[in-house]
Amino acid sequence: MPHPRARTAALRCFRIGLPLALAGLSASAALAQEIPADSPVAEALRRAEQTVQAIVAVADDARTFDNTLGAIDDFVAQLELDTNMTQFMQFVSSDEQERQRAQVAQQHVENWLIDLSKREDLYNAVRAYAATEPRLEGEQKRFLEHTLRDYRRAGMDLAPDQRDELKRIQKELSRLGIAFDKNIREDETRVILTPDELADMRPEWLETQTQTAGVYLLGMDYPTLNEILDNCPNETTRKKYWLAFKRRGGKQNVGVLEQILKLRAQAAALLGYAHPADYETEVRMAKNAKTVFDFYKKLRPLVRKKAERDFAEFVQAKREHTGDPSATLRPWDFSFYDDRLKKTRYSVDAQKVQEYFPLERVIDGLFGITQSLYGIEYRDVTARAGSGERPLWHKDVKLYEVIDNQSGKTLGEFYLDLHPRENKYGHAAQWGLAQHKVWSDGRLTRPLAALVCNFTKPTDEKPSLLRHSEVETFFHEFGHCLHTILSEATLFGLAGTGVARDFVEAPSQMFENWVWDAKVLSTFARHYKTDEPLPADLLEGMIQARYLGSGLLAEHQFYYGLMDMKCHTTPKGELDTIQAALDLYEEVELYDAVPETYYHAGFGHFVGYQAGYYGYMWSQVYAADMFQRFKELGMLNPEAGRYYRQKILARGGTMDALDMVKDYLGREPNMRAFLKHLGLDEE
Repeated sequence: MPHPRARTAALRCFRIGLPLALAGLSASAALAQEIPADSPVAEALRRAEQTVQAIVAVADDARTFDNTLGAIDDFVAQLELDTNMTQFMQFVSSDEQERQRAQVAQQHVENWLIDLSKREDLYNAVRAYAATEPRLEGEQKRFLEHTLRDYRRAGMDLAPDQRDELKRIQKELSRLGIAFDKNIREDETRVILTPDELADMRPEWLETQTQTAGVYLLGMDYPTLNEILDNCPNETTRKKYWLAFKRRGGKQNVGVLEQILKLRAQAAALLGYAHPADYETEVRMAKNAKTVFDFYKKLRPLVRKKAERDFAEFVQAKREHTGDPSATLRPWDFSFYDDRLKKTRYSVDAQKVQEYFPLERVIDGLFGITQSLYGIEYRDVTARAGSGERPLWHKDVKLYEVIDNQSGKTLGEFYLDLHPRENKYGHAAQWGLAQHKVWSDGRLTRPLAALVCNFTKPTDEKPSLLRHSEVETFFHEFGHCLHTILSEATLFGLAGTGVARDFVEAPSQMFENWVWDAKVLSTFARHYKTDEPLPADLLEGMIQARYLGSGLLAEHQFYYGLMDMKCHTTPKGELDTIQAALDLYEEVELYDAVPETYYHAGFGHFVGYQAGYYGYMWSQVYAADMFQRFKELGMLNPEAGRYYRQKILARGGTMDALDMVKDYLGREPNMRAFLKHLGLDEE
């Protein structure tokens, strides 16, 4: 995982849609009848198989959209409803057996979907319907086009023996991907530190840490990472922790990743692509790897100027602090001196800022803002959950219902699971557990989302206090949640966040801007003890410091994206990833590389976002441009909110992302707002 400001949302969210399955992005082995009887998803897969048989049995001259394409969308949507919650438990359950059961379920579902994508009888049924040259419009036309495209990408134009080889590769990729995620999630790395090494850390924080035999055992959760890197004045302690964090997953995961890269390269070659990056980007806004490299080529010189100024500024801060005139900046120094410069130059003390963001107030503010903007209401329905389709997997979990104010109808539901615990997913993400879907018989399925975050738990003495960056994270992930909940797509495969992977972050990135606005913050940012509002001078200092170190942060994002592209453009996928990561680090960033680190062993994006990490920076172009309308009309303006809901959130993937953005803007998008967002407008 990159700097905590970066997020993951589409990573392993079990969004099973036919285009996803047919594109081979799922992965592993066996038709429904081959699934063991005791599989947690055996009955669901048997029902899905029966539906496939019914679709195949329709006479070609009797085929319609409803009995062929519509029926496919129906059974894939039903499979999600029947299995997603079971699979999701591997990321949130405290029960080891339930997590194992979830992993088995995922393996079996992905196996079945891979086999489905190679089924000639179903493929022939779709082709027979397409051959009638039906006059389709809107979602139906798009769904047929995508289905035919994805059959090609699934290898249906290959000879049977090549298809079998592709299927074997995809199944092995699924197995390895599940193992990679599991190794990260269950990593037991602990940093052993003495009281002297943690001197000057907050006593109340130290009291919450695990101790044994006179030392502290610090885990790899993000609240601990932030506390050490932001606030520990002992550089050796920061270094120890940073090194441990950059070795999560271990060399076992380095080996798993390198196997994955080889297999992806083999699959791309079978399908006629130069490398996996061209295969993956073909269905995204970028269309090919060259466009991605050109994007970086255009931005990097602009960012380098700002990064060099940032680096010099941070080096000087370290030299003044340490009294060492030859000190240089290391990667474990960035957060500490970022925090120190904010205090000394902008009078912004991050720990003081936290006192104005107790979690419950942030939730109230977030809810109030989004309810007003989008004409909706949230109702806490946790009391009626806890069994059946709406389980509560931990006492911290809450469930909310979303109501449309105008119609009075229920739009969907979402979970909040906000605090860290052992074996829980370690970052921040939104899972779309069910998508908006209008069935062929007229029934409606409403969306269900889950926000999984890792904010510090409250204690008896103090509530959970969020860093401002964590407030930004919360708003970001809730942006994904609204993208899921407010969908109006008819077809499951095009609903919610079912958009191009390099656009999916844009709506959530845009929503981050709300936590930087004085009027917005005045609605909820209040001191947890005194109830005093966030002081105007403190907010002004935060805004002035917003672009502190922005060049270094942007280059760090370039590094992740370019490493991802290097992994997926290397011939045959044969790469010493540890050495490649070190070499690229010094090429892209201003820091010296640190041997004996392998951050990619704990970087889930390389499995879930293959050749797609560039999308975080790419989508910011559109996020910044879309935000301008709110900036002009007012960030709390319900009219602006309704227009955005209608033009972006409701549409999901029912039209091309670029066309959707142009329709929303009323013009071609441009990079001006994006460059200003990075603090580069002067460049």
